[in-house]
Amino acid sequence: MNTQVDMKQREVVLVEDAHVRPMMGLDVLESLPAWGIPYALVDPYILVHEGVMPITPEWASQDTEHPHRGFDNLWYVIAGSASTGHSTGPDGTMERARLHAGSLLKIRTGRGVRHAEGIGQDEVREGKSGEMRSVLFWVNLARKDKNVAPTAQVIDPQDVPVRREGDAVVRVLVGEGSQVELGTPGLILDVELPHGGAFSSPISPDFNGFAYLLEGKASFGANRSRASRAQIALLGPGDGLTVVDAVPGTRFLLMAGKPYGEAPIYNGPYVD
Repeated sequence: MNTQVDMKQREVVLVEDAHVRPMMGLDVLESLPAWGIPYALVDPYILVHEGVMPITPEWASQDTEHPHRGFDNLWYVIAGSASTGHSTGPDGTMERARLHAGSLLKIRTGRGVRHAEGIGQDEVREGKSGEMRSVLFWVNLARKDKNVAPTAQVIDPQDVPVRREGDAVVRVLVGEGSQVELGTPGLILDVELPHGGAFSSPISPDFNGFAYLLEGKASFGANRSRASRAQIALLGPGDGLTVVDAVPGTRFLLMAGKPYGEAPIYNGPYVD
């Protein structure tokens, strides 16, 4: 006998514009943290930034290196490419990574790391210039894990699982098939609808979740709330998300995770 279990579709409880924030001399779009969104509703996600970074001799010569601790720092490249350094080598030495469109850099900052060293220096030495568009995520670590040794992991574009689901091209940054693990069960999908249409995905009912629009517009959730470029759509409870009426070229990040239930303590670039 077959038993069909219907998913309880999540509704969108809030749609909010990302705000512009200066960061390392650039203006970035900050969707999290947001005044209208309590951390408890997006736990374990602390911060989401989208920005475009120049790859030029002037920018590569700037001192962009800075410290962090207490969370997972994920840097996902949407377009372009850049090199960068972080102090995860032996005895805290700098090691460099080359990131291309579709690459994901995960740094577990743990008890302390320095990163963003010499952004674009390798390209400039090769006579290249341009810009890189990327999204940065801070994902909290449990308080018991905040003193672990820092590590870095680079996932090249060809190693990110990609699947077709109806109208959508789905890249799995975190989730089934991905090499990347957070400190808590989680899901990060890059969903692209080149010709528009619809998309649906299960989401564990014990996860918080939200979507961030990179391009286009679509209707999210059971209540079909409309969200567009540079907006965050906060999801309510349930075990599935449906997206419909997407215009051609719509692209969004679906982010979800099991909350820790621990309020982060902010101290500048550190999260204790």
